[in-house]
Amino acid sequence: MKSLIAFLLCAPLLAACTTTEQSLQPIPGSITYRGQPQLKLTLSPPGTRLPHHFVNQWGQDVYETYIIQPDRSLKLVSRETMTRPF
Repeated sequence: MKSLIAFLLCAPLLAACTTTEQSLQPIPGSITYRGQPQLKLTLSPPGTRLPHHFVNQWGQDVYETYIIQPDRSLKLVSRETMTRPF
């Protein structure tokens, strides 16, 4: 009986755990916002990290990091948003 109660309490917690990676979606100002860029990055090897900084529509500084994929496309891997001091 105790094991059944423990299972019923833990089952929802285990069901909420996922191993799939949630990818970041581009926002206005991101390099890949309207799709992959037309120019291919031929000089940089795959795996190279590419930083990108822009100011969003609310005046916040946005710092993004991309990684060049083997097919020369860009994958958005991190984003940090900071509010500018007044």
